[in-house]
Amino acid sequence: MSASDHGNQHHRRLINPSPELYERLHFSQACRVGDHIWVSGQVGVDPATLKPAEGMEAQARLAFEGVRSVLEAAGASLANIVELTTFHTDLRADMKEFTQVKDAFLPDRYPAWTAVGVTQLALPELLVEIRAVAVAGSGSG
Repeated sequence: MSASDHGNQHHRRLINPSPELYERLHFSQACRVGDHIWVSGQVGVDPATLKPAEGMEAQARLAFEGVRSVLEAAGASLANIVELTTFHTDLRADMKEFTQVKDAFLPDRYPAWTAVGVTQLALPELLVEIRAVAVAGSGSG
């Protein structure tokens, strides 16, 4: 926490490692209030090409890497996730493959998790979107 945050534990800090998303799409990649961090949905888009990756495994990896990047910018880590919500365009078919990727990124101290089947995500090629709630300092690592 910065010196300016000490006076107000309820100060909202916007976390935007990619400021162009904030300016262009009008949302923050995360908001931090005290030790609590709300991470906006992250998707499997290659940061270099801005195109969705091919397949569930590749998209899930990129989405989790996005969650990790945003959490690190907020002063936390994947180990600090206390709640995970995932949105899937083919929940039942993709669950096994997605869970393997999730468990590689979150190998223990599993957070609360809700998986939701949806009919659409922001781009037609997207298969999964991941949002998270974290509490800085609550995990190991």
